[in-house]
Amino acid sequence: MTIEWKIKPFEALTVNELYDILQLRSRIFVVEQNCVYLDLDGKDKVALHLFGSFEGKIVAHARLFKAGISFDNASIGRVTVDPDYRDRKWGHDLMKEAISGILLHFGENQITIGAQLYLKKFYENHGFVQTSEMYLEDDIPHIEMVRG
Repeated sequence: MTIEWKIKPFEALTVNELYDILQLRSRIFVVEQNCVYLDLDGKDKVALHLFGSFEGKIVAHARLFKAGISFDNASIGRVTVDPDYRDRKWGHDLMKEAISGILLHFGENQITIGAQLYLKKFYENHGFVQTSEMYLEDDIPHIEMVRG
Protein backbone atom coordinates (compact mmCIF):
# COMPACT_ATOMS: atom_id res chain seq x y z
CA MET A 1 0.00 0.00 0.00
CA THR A 2 2.35 2.67 -1.19
CA ILE A 3 1.68 5.92 -2.92
CA GLU A 4 3.43 6.79 -6.20
CA TRP A 5 4.77 10.36 -6.28
CA LYS A 6 5.31 12.47 -9.41
CA ILE A 7 6.39 16.07 -9.98
CA LYS A 8 5.50 17.66 -13.30
CA PRO A 9 5.34 21.15 -14.75
CA PHE A 10 1.90 22.26 -15.93
CA GLU A 11 2.67 21.54 -19.61
CA ALA A 12 3.62 17.92 -18.83
CA LEU A 13 0.38 17.07 -17.00
CA THR A 14 -1.97 14.88 -18.96
CA VAL A 15 -5.52 16.12 -19.39
CA ASN A 16 -6.72 13.40 -17.00
CA GLU A 17 -4.09 14.27 -14.36
CA LEU A 18 -5.03 17.95 -14.52
CA TYR A 19 -8.74 17.15 -14.29
CA ASP A 20 -8.21 14.85 -11.30
CA ILE A 21 -6.00 17.41 -9.51
CA LEU A 22 -8.54 20.20 -10.02
CA GLN A 23 -11.39 17.93 -8.97
CA LEU A 24 -9.55 17.00 -5.75
CA ARG A 25 -8.76 20.64 -4.95
CA SER A 26 -12.37 21.68 -5.62
CA ARG A 27 -13.63 18.88 -3.38
CA ILE A 28 -11.45 20.09 -0.52
CA PHE A 29 -11.10 23.84 -0.84
CA VAL A 30 -14.57 24.68 -2.17
CA VAL A 31 -16.96 21.93 -1.05
CA GLU A 32 -15.43 20.54 2.18
CA GLN A 33 -14.39 23.95 3.48
CA ASN A 34 -17.60 25.57 2.21
CA CYS A 35 -15.62 28.39 0.65
CA VAL A 36 -16.60 29.98 -2.63
CA TYR A 37 -13.40 31.24 -4.23
CA LEU A 38 -11.55 31.06 -7.52
CA ASP A 39 -9.12 28.15 -7.19
CA LEU A 40 -7.82 28.73 -10.70
CA ASP A 41 -5.65 31.72 -9.81
CA GLY A 42 -3.32 31.67 -12.81
CA LYS A 43 -0.43 30.18 -10.82
CA ASP A 44 -0.93 26.58 -11.93
CA LYS A 45 0.85 27.37 -15.20
CA VAL A 46 4.06 28.40 -13.36
CA ALA A 47 3.95 25.74 -10.63
CA LEU A 48 5.47 22.33 -10.41
CA HIS A 49 2.69 19.93 -9.54
CA LEU A 50 3.48 17.27 -6.98
CA PHE A 51 0.88 14.55 -6.81
CA GLY A 52 0.50 11.13 -5.31
CA SER A 53 -1.45 8.30 -6.88
CA PHE A 54 -2.77 5.22 -5.16
CA GLU A 55 -4.34 2.40 -7.16
CA GLY A 56 -4.59 4.73 -10.18
CA LYS A 57 -6.32 7.57 -8.32
CA ILE A 58 -4.73 10.93 -7.48
CA VAL A 59 -5.12 11.19 -3.70
CA ALA A 60 -2.69 14.02 -2.80
CA HIS A 61 -1.47 17.23 -4.42
CA ALA A 62 0.61 20.33 -3.77
CA ARG A 63 1.97 23.14 -5.90
CA LEU A 64 5.66 24.01 -5.71
CA PHE A 65 6.86 27.50 -6.61
CA LYS A 66 10.26 29.01 -7.08
CA ALA A 67 11.09 32.17 -5.14
CA GLY A 68 9.26 35.33 -6.18
CA ILE A 69 5.96 33.85 -7.35
CA SER A 70 3.85 33.55 -4.20
CA PHE A 71 6.42 34.75 -1.64
CA ASP A 72 9.98 36.07 -1.66
CA ASN A 73 11.10 32.51 -0.85
CA ALA A 74 10.21 29.31 -2.62
CA SER A 75 6.78 28.14 -1.53
CA ILE A 76 4.34 25.28 -1.29
CA GLY A 77 0.62 25.74 -1.77
CA ARG A 78 -2.72 24.01 -2.30
CA VAL A 79 -1.61 21.15 -0.04
CA THR A 80 -4.39 18.58 -0.07
CA VAL A 81 -5.08 14.92 0.61
CA ASP A 82 -8.28 13.16 -0.39
CA PRO A 83 -10.48 12.83 2.74
CA ASP A 84 -11.00 9.13 2.03
CA TYR A 85 -7.25 8.55 2.58
CA ARG A 86 -6.39 10.93 5.43
CA ASP A 87 -6.27 8.09 7.95
CA ARG A 88 -3.07 6.90 6.22
CA LYS A 89 -1.16 10.07 7.23
CA TRP A 90 -0.11 10.72 3.62
CA GLY A 91 -0.17 14.45 4.32
CA HIS A 92 3.17 14.00 6.08
CA ASP A 93 4.57 12.10 3.10
CA LEU A 94 3.25 14.84 0.82
CA MET A 95 5.07 17.53 2.81
CA LYS A 96 8.33 15.54 2.85
CA GLU A 97 8.09 15.13 -0.93
CA ALA A 98 7.25 18.83 -1.38
CA ILE A 99 10.21 20.00 0.70
CA SER A 100 12.52 17.62 -1.18
CA GLY A 101 11.05 18.78 -4.49
CA ILE A 102 11.75 22.45 -3.68
CA LEU A 103 15.38 21.60 -2.90
CA LEU A 104 15.82 19.34 -5.92
CA HIS A 105 14.16 21.54 -8.54
CA PHE A 106 14.87 25.04 -7.23
CA GLY A 107 17.92 24.53 -4.98
CA GLU A 108 16.13 26.43 -2.21
CA ASN A 109 16.18 25.67 1.51
CA GLN A 110 13.96 28.53 2.69
CA ILE A 111 10.29 27.85 2.07
CA THR A 112 7.33 30.08 2.93
CA ILE A 113 3.73 28.94 3.17
CA GLY A 114 0.40 30.56 3.88
CA ALA A 115 -0.99 27.94 6.25
CA GLN A 116 -4.49 27.52 7.55
CA LEU A 117 -4.22 28.27 11.26
CA TYR A 118 -5.70 24.95 12.40
CA LEU A 119 -2.81 23.15 10.63
CA LYS A 120 -0.07 25.05 12.50
CA LYS A 121 1.10 21.99 14.48
CA PHE A 122 1.11 19.84 11.32
CA TYR A 123 3.46 22.27 9.57
CA GLU A 124 5.58 22.72 12.69
CA ASN A 125 6.23 18.97 12.51
CA HIS A 126 7.91 19.69 9.16
CA GLY A 127 10.16 22.45 10.46
CA PHE A 128 7.96 25.48 9.73
CA VAL A 129 7.69 28.34 12.23
CA GLN A 130 5.00 31.01 12.41
CA THR A 131 6.20 34.38 11.10
CA SER A 132 3.01 36.45 10.96
CA GLU A 133 -0.10 37.28 12.90
CA MET A 134 -3.29 35.52 11.93
CA TYR A 135 -4.98 36.92 8.83
CA LEU A 136 -8.14 36.01 6.96
CA GLU A 137 -7.94 34.62 3.47
CA ASP A 138 -11.34 33.81 1.98
CA ASP A 139 -12.73 34.08 5.55
CA ILE A 140 -10.42 31.28 6.75
CA PRO A 141 -7.78 32.06 9.43
CA HIS A 142 -4.25 31.74 8.03
CA ILE A 143 -0.69 32.39 9.20
CA GLU A 144 2.53 32.78 7.29
CA MET A 145 5.15 30.18 8.15
CA VAL A 146 8.78 29.76 7.09
CA ARG A 147 11.08 26.73 7.04
CA GLY A 148 14.85 26.95 6.84
